[in-house]
Amino acid sequence: MKIAINKATLNQLLFIFCVVVPFFNVYELSFTVWMGAIAITLKNNYSFEFLKYFSIFIIILLLAIFVGFYYDYKLYFVIRDITYILKPISGLLLGYQLFNKQIKNPFQFIVYAGVCTAIYHLMLVGYGVFIGGARNVRQIREYGGYFNDFEVYTLVILLFKTQFNLGFTTKKNTSFLIILAISSFFYLARTNFIQFIILVIALKGIFVLNKRAIKVIGTTLVLVVVGYTAVNYYNPIRNGRGLDEFLYKIKMAPAEAFSTKINRDDWKQFNDNYRSYENIRTVQQLTYDDALFFGEGIGSQVDLKQKVYLGDMELRYISILHNGYMTVLLKTGLLGLGIYLLSIFFFFRKNNDTNVALKNIHYLFIGTGVFLIVSNWVFMGFYNLIDTKSLLIGFLFAYKNDLKKQIM
Repeated sequence: MKIAINKATLNQLLFIFCVVVPFFNVYELSFTVWMGAIAITLKNNYSFEFLKYFSIFIIILLLAIFVGFYYDYKLYFVIRDITYILKPISGLLLGYQLFNKQIKNPFQFIVYAGVCTAIYHLMLVGYGVFIGGARNVRQIREYGGYFNDFEVYTLVILLFKTQFNLGFTTKKNTSFLIILAISSFFYLARTNFIQFIILVIALKGIFVLNKRAIKVIGTTLVLVVVGYTAVNYYNPIRNGRGLDEFLYKIKMAPAEAFSTKINRDDWKQFNDNYRSYENIRTVQQLTYDDALFFGEGIGSQVDLKQKVYLGDMELRYISILHNGYMTVLLKTGLLGLGIYLLSIFFFFRKNNDTNVALKNIHYLFIGTGVFLIVSNWVFMGFYNLIDTKSLLIGFLFAYKNDLKKQIM
């Protein structure tokens, strides 16, 4: 007996797998899977808007390759860099290609993928807590993962179920909300909490500036300042019990990302401000090598001047940094960084669409642009090796193009 599976179902299964596989934390595997999926889902045409956005990352890749010709790097590092810089390119392309006109409710399509990822994450957390003996923030994150932007997008879409016309029953919607909320919380990632706030504000249309928007944004900023002040007053300690460790990370967030002077001999200061140290060394190296404008190309590395434990490896030279802006600066200099910023400003373009579905996508794009400002500074934005939000954005570009064709 033959079992017939339609194209929409196949795309759903492939989309779910492509969203989940990066969280196995084996980049070679996710890169191979994504490239294979791209090869079998190629389309005959792409929207002009998508190609404009997609071309930004193509230009950055080509510029990095061109600059790299002027240096003598080992082939291994050159090939590895190319696979790294292909990450947003492959994610956007794959997300776009996995959209299909047969999909009855594209936002349901997205939610199912997010829920599957959340269930997988909760299994990892459960294993870590009940079998691995994880008892603090650091240990839980080692087992479960350090962040997941895709799940937060899905959680917010579920919160705005009416706005997105999801069509789930109340029971199913509530069940999915609980799964995603618990999973998102257990990443214990500061940027995911920030992302959640940004996307909620965006979907309420607050980033379309008017008196109401200014009032809400102002109130939010005041609450953030008050909250941060309260955390400082509480004064959580390093490696404290319960949520103290997480609150300590919140307390140290500004210094961690924006410090300009770090004493390498003070291990506490070095550890707390390591991300800033990466940025400092990148600028120092490019300045010393007179490479600030064009960068040092594909295959380049930053010399940290000492070995540092990153994941399960001890490294002195690193090819990519926590900071997406600095990674692009290293490979392509100020020229490439300027081009890269276009990938953020692209989402802030004026929109005159009156269609409700198109407006919602526009709001998601605005929220994405605002979030990318933060995400690129601390988690590499689209260039993070386990990032999956590029799949979502590519999918939304395709859905938006299909909606416009239907309206016409």
